[in-house]
Amino acid sequence: MSAYRVLVVDDSALNRKVIRTVLLANGFEVLEAKDGLEAIEMATTWHPDLILMDVRMPEMDGYEATRRLRALPETRDLPIVAVTAQAMSGEAERAREAGCDGYLSKPINTRTLVDDIMVYLEGDAA
Repeated sequence: MSAYRVLVVDDSALNRKVIRTVLLANGFEVLEAKDGLEAIEMATTWHPDLILMDVRMPEMDGYEATRRLRALPETRDLPIVAVTAQAMSGEAERAREAGCDGYLSKPINTRTLVDDIMVYLEGDAA
């Protein structure tokens, strides 16, 4: 079996680096995008197995990028997990309404990140 390919979308280079480091150490292939526009291009070109999508970014936020990805046949069923520092009430619902399969809040718990991702990759998400 080949490694899962995860697209990490975040406007913060530091956040991408932290997540990339954890994923690479656990055998994942990692792609990176700095905003929603780049995420759409990367997803349609490289066909990741899952996207970790920051929701607050310049150019195009993660919610709009998710809506656009859901409209494309090749990315319609791709697992997309929203990632945000905005742990306010209603944020998880907003992520679901945009088409995200799940929601992780920042700071990301690097000890459980791989387990959290595997739930979505293996289809056991609630």
